[in-house]
Amino acid sequence: MNILVTGGAGFIGSHIVDAYINNNHNVVIIDDMSKGQKEFINPKATFYKKSIADTDLADILKNERIEVINHHAAQISVSDSVKNPVKDAKSNIIGTLQLLQNAVECGVDKFIYASTGGAIYGEQDYFPAKEDHPQKPTSPYGLSKLSVEGYLRFYKEQYGLKSIIFRYGNVFGPRQNPNGEAGVVAIFFNRLIKGKAPIINGDGQQTRDYIFIRDIVHANLLALNLNDSDTFNVGTGQETTVKKLTELILEVSESNITTQTSKKNNFEQRRSSLDNKKLKEALEWSPQFSLKEGLSETFIFFKNNEN
Repeated sequence: MNILVTGGAGFIGSHIVDAYINNNHNVVIIDDMSKGQKEFINPKATFYKKSIADTDLADILKNERIEVINHHAAQISVSDSVKNPVKDAKSNIIGTLQLLQNAVECGVDKFIYASTGGAIYGEQDYFPAKEDHPQKPTSPYGLSKLSVEGYLRFYKEQYGLKSIIFRYGNVFGPRQNPNGEAGVVAIFFNRLIKGKAPIINGDGQQTRDYIFIRDIVHANLLALNLNDSDTFNVGTGQETTVKKLTELILEVSESNITTQTSKKNNFEQRRSSLDNKKLKEALEWSPQFSLKEGLSETFIFFKNNEN
């Protein structure tokens, strides 16, 4: 299968590229390298340093005979979206629309989209949230992801473009960027390795559904076998407080550094967890890695790649 992965030099995208190539697919990467890393680019992939909004993207889709687009290029910071909603929309809505228009014009069959669980559902009515949970995003980031989900329905009805929407929990693992505002696991490990204390926002009782990158990759592999459009949560169904997460991070890193606290972010959700039964039934998928197992592997990566 000929697959285009946008953001294929980034954290999640590069892992998916590796898995597709290991399963004998032909992979093309589009990445503008604003967040991607050269060392994450699989040498067996065809790489184009381009934005999803570049005018010659259609030529690449045609020349490479792309059948499936796996779209992971995005502005991923909730806090940045709050600071600059227009920039977030240009990247996550307009950029994706241009990609979708090129997809239908070039005969792409399937579009796999990285959406978000927690940010789309907002403050949940029940736990864990199912896919039909009321959608009430509280950030421009969540609004942009929800907007694209609506456009995907339009492109299916209007042009027959099949789409698989994955609403991710809080993904973590090797290659995650520790220098941004998103990705608490990477940020905390990076600070610990440098001898600095992790900083917890607020009381640390806010919860998230942390899911390891390998489980995300497995879902993206299985999605290639789906022949229709659908939306799935990709999470563990478990809530973990930031305080508990920090305790596990300190445990696997064998650190005795004392954590620090700061004021809470006003836009931050209080609780989040995702029901994964639909994905289990449709693709026989289930999380294979415990939080501690994932954290241990992630710590080894950051320790071995200390800058």
